[in-house]
Amino acid sequence: MLVLFETPAGFALFKDLSKEFLAADSARKVVSFKAFSKFENTAEALEAATKLLESKPSKGLRKFLRAHCDGETLGVADSKLGNAIKEKLKIDCVHNAYVMELLRGVRTQLTELISGLGAQDLAPMSLGLSHSLSRYMLKFSADKVDTMIVQAIGLLDDLDKELNTYAMRIREWYGWHFPELTRIVQDNIHYAKTVKLMGDRANAAKLDFSEILPEEVETELKEAAVISMGTEVNDLDLMNIKELCDQVLSLSEYRAQLYDYLKSRMNTVAPNLTALVGELVGARLIAHGGSLLNLAKQPGSTVQILGAEKALFRALKTKHSTPKYGLIYHASLVGQAAPKHKGKISRSLAAKAALAIRCDALGDDQDNSVGLENRAKLEARLRALEGKELGRSAGSAKGKPKIEVYDKDRKKGGGLITPAKSYNPAADSVLGQITNSGALDEQDTAPRKKKKVEVEPQEEEAAGEMAAIEDKKEKKNKKKKADQEASLPISGNELENEEPVPKEKEKKKKKKRQAEDSGKNVEGEEEKKKRKHVEEEEPEVQTKKEKKKKKKSGD
Repeated sequence: MLVLFETPAGFALFKDLSKEFLAADSARKVVSFKAFSKFENTAEALEAATKLLESKPSKGLRKFLRAHCDGETLGVADSKLGNAIKEKLKIDCVHNAYVMELLRGVRTQLTELISGLGAQDLAPMSLGLSHSLSRYMLKFSADKVDTMIVQAIGLLDDLDKELNTYAMRIREWYGWHFPELTRIVQDNIHYAKTVKLMGDRANAAKLDFSEILPEEVETELKEAAVISMGTEVNDLDLMNIKELCDQVLSLSEYRAQLYDYLKSRMNTVAPNLTALVGELVGARLIAHGGSLLNLAKQPGSTVQILGAEKALFRALKTKHSTPKYGLIYHASLVGQAAPKHKGKISRSLAAKAALAIRCDALGDDQDNSVGLENRAKLEARLRALEGKELGRSAGSAKGKPKIEVYDKDRKKGGGLITPAKSYNPAADSVLGQITNSGALDEQDTAPRKKKKVEVEPQEEEAAGEMAAIEDKKEKKNKKKKADQEASLPISGNELENEEPVPKEKEKKKKKKRQAEDSGKNVEGEEEKKKRKHVEEEEPEVQTKKEKKKKKKSGD
């Protein structure tokens, strides 16, 4: 029986000499060296080791076994590896306690059994292979690693802070000499280039700024340099200011290179996430999550508020509304939405971003088809949200207003209809209505008169007395008003300002006065009758009293 032994340097086969274990002198000769296959380089050794970890024979091992194991039984340390060799190479394999004991003995005396393989050579081989194998087990790949993205986006943010700080320092420092330049040149990089080229503002008229500034800005700069109210500075100050400008320009160039590097890394590591939210937002999400795999384990609701943890916990503590977005707010899709739609779009974008992250972290495809497809869906969703309000206001429930051309001479069936009638102003007259209403009033008053006739004479007398009292009061009021009007002086201007009364109104007033006079006459006759009746009753009462007095006197 032969024994297969794997070493960092290659594969070894040993022949079992178990019969010689009967004698003590031959115990050292239990196994004997048969063959050795050396690895050409570290890559081949790593490939063979990874195949063995997966219980699969590598290409070199298959060639080695075919050459030296014809008609022999092979002892292996891995039963799965033995089954794979038996299926592919038709070699009988054995895995038991005896084989494991033999392998343990071979491992202890490896350098003695294999000639030409010393301990000083085996140790670095083992170390190099273990490092390579560890990197493979950690899924390390130079083409796809999110740790580089985390560090790059952190450095990019630090560079932005430093650039802003240095640029503001240049503006404050050089502003003592040329304060108008801060207003003329707004961009920080252009400002640093202009200061480095110009130096003293007296040189502005002689220099050409066409490579840095537009023509109109250059003209304004030269005009302002002539009439500037800044103080004078010496050459030493200008030298230090120019060195600071060099620092700003070098940092800006390095930032541009770093951004290009980050962009290429994001397109390689997370192409779908990059297509959805962009390079910077995607890199910040990965950095906040720790790694792409950790981020893939998060649900869409967590991705939506990543970066707003402080606001979330404050809202939960104070029982207020929770935030709608965190880092994802800076994505272009959320920026395009109206303020009232940002919450809906951020929620939809977070759900699609969670799917894209899982595709990038766990999927086999390296294209951005999922991200582009989801982005198209989100853009359609945004358009639908923007058109939804218009549809509601127009009376349509599907989001699109239904506007039809109006034709007054056609109906739905397609035939012509009669034109609309023109406005008739004569219909506004109310004379006919008044006559009709008068007739109705006469009909209503007729039965009422009959009822009045049927009233008892006592009730008629009481009503007449009340009417007489009211008429007296009205007469007194009218006399008072007349006396007051007569006492007031009337000026000529008032008479002139009074408008002439129309004839129709005068006629109406005359009719009213006649009706009142007739009513007063009737009332006066009734009063006279009452007075006569009272006067007739009084003498009768007096005659009775006189008779009583006569009787008393006679007695």
